[in-house]
Amino acid sequence: MASQAAASKKQQELQLQYSTYKNTLQQIAQKIGDVEQEAEEHKLVLETLEPLPGDRKCFRMINGVLVERTVKDVVPALQTNAEGLRKVLEDLIKQYKSKQDELEKWKKKNNVQIVQS
Repeated sequence: MASQAAASKKQQELQLQYSTYKNTLQQIAQKIGDVEQEAEEHKLVLETLEPLPGDRKCFRMINGVLVERTVKDVVPALQTNAEGLRKVLEDLIKQYKSKQDELEKWKKKNNVQIVQS
């Protein structure tokens, strides 16, 4: 009877660990999606501003405040932000892959097989 309770407790612990891994992977995937969307928005804005003259006025949202700038002022800042987003995206993808590898090693170590119900 005691061994059955211990086995049940171990199974619950394994399920909890598996859920934690899955939730972490889901959160990282969500962040990746958000960063990809923002990077795509930066790309579209840069493509739109590229053919315009540098002295043309444009508007930019900075911390919730709409400010008036010129195209030549905004484009370098957007390019810097876009590059930063690409680096963040690369880091998140590496983080996701390492977490996925960690999950696979954990599954092998604990002889876990996923049963779909």
